Amino acid sequence: MGILEKISEIEKEISRTQKNKATEYHLGLLKAKLAKYRAQLLEPTKSAGSKGEGFDVMKSGDARVALIGFPSVGKSTFLSLMTSTASEAASYEFTTLTCIPGVIEHKGANIQLLDLPGIIEGAAQGKGRGRQVIAVARTADVVIMMLDATKGDVQRNLLEKELESVGIRLNKPKPNIYFKPKKGGGISFNSTVTLTQCSEKLVQLILHEYKIFNAEVLFREDASPDQFIDVVVGNRVHMPCLYVYNKIDQISLEEVDRLARQLHSVVISCEMKLNLDYLLDKLWDYLALICIYTKKRGERPDFSGAIIMRRSASVEHVCHRIHRTLASQFKYALVWGTSTKYSPQRVGLTHIMEHEDVIQIVKK
Repeated sequence: MGILEKISEIEKEISRTQKNKATEYHLGLLKAKLAKYRAQLLEPTKSAGSKGEGFDVMKSGDARVALIGFPSVGKSTFLSLMTSTASEAASYEFTTLTCIPGVIEHKGANIQLLDLPGIIEGAAQGKGRGRQVIAVARTADVVIMMLDATKGDVQRNLLEKELESVGIRLNKPKPNIYFKPKKGGGISFNSTVTLTQCSEKLVQLILHEYKIFNAEVLFREDASPDQFIDVVVGNRVHMPCLYVYNKIDQISLEEVDRLARQLHSVVISCEMKLNLDYLLDKLWDYLALICIYTKKRGERPDFSGAIIMRRSASVEHVCHRIHRTLASQFKYALVWGTSTKYSPQRVGLTHIMEHEDVIQIVKK
């Protein structure tokens, strides 16, 4: 029996099994087996077959955004509108057959946007170059999921399921579980909260499925068996995702209102260029980028070239960005902006910068 058959057998078994107190161990074991087989499916086979062509795109700019969606939802049109790159767009499916990169310039930052080929159902199993598309999506900072507004929530649910099965967790925080395999001493299990979904026996069963017999486990939140399996496997990617509904010019106002009020959702129309500026601002928030300006002593701040950093970056990070030896020669910095109590404030290396702060660094 192949891996795909085993996976479908386990999925059928899970859907058949009633969820109650008596079957939780059985379900936990099935979920652990399912995660194990899916991981095997994603690993490249050892046989020396001809090497498939991947979408190897060099990372550039301050952040990377992947465009994912079913064929013919407007990904290429969106790329052509937002960047100076022209991606072939037509009204038939699978117009784009490889990864096309473009650059969005917004608030002084260069954001790399990747137009990926359309995903079809079963992409996680490798259908329609699905594996390469998903592999590129794992390297992005934010995923933009392009959806057809005329199709409702059908596409969203299918895509979420595909990405979930290859270990991409969208808009979910990492489980607060401490897990460390050891050389000996058995499994030590503790929790700082009352657990309603997992128990010590279930944790042991899941670990035994992965041939782990000595480990330290500490639950700091009431996590589900799925979340614990994610921690054990350890190759899950948690990333923010924006659900972008295109073609809103073809649906009713009530439907537009319903879609726009959903969490992490933005409604746009590439055809009529509606709401694209709001989408850019939302994308900026999700990327958690900030602009920092520099100032020389006795001169006005340089507002032409901003340093783009991640949110919660410290003065030390800014020093490293300017020059790698600057932090070792650092004496103090003067900062103007919202991160200070008064302007200018004299700060050290650990001071956290905020958006549009101005910094002047004084060396020893």
